[in-house]
Amino acid sequence: MIVRLMGEGQYEFDKKHLDAINKIDNNIVKIVNGRDEKAVTIAFKAEFKKLTDYARKNDKKVPHEIIKPSDLIIPPADLTLEEARKIFKGEGLIED
Repeated sequence: MIVRLMGEGQYEFDKKHLDAINKIDNNIVKIVNGRDEKAVTIAFKAEFKKLTDYARKNDKKVPHEIIKPSDLIIPPADLTLEEARKIFKGEGLIED
């Protein structure tokens, strides 16, 4: 499975980690639907960092000169809460 971290490149990802990524993804969907903007912003940033950190730690970086179709695209690290609310809705990035 190929995961693209926008702005960073592609990573080869073992599917055994998909459930963990999906759990974080689902947490982000719940968080961004909260009403307390300050609390939501703090929780979103922490959970989104957890998502990108998990992908980096558990994936093997694909060399830049090799381009493969991405199975999953994770938005860039500078994603705003407003942008996240448009992306992390329903089932999030990963369909359950």
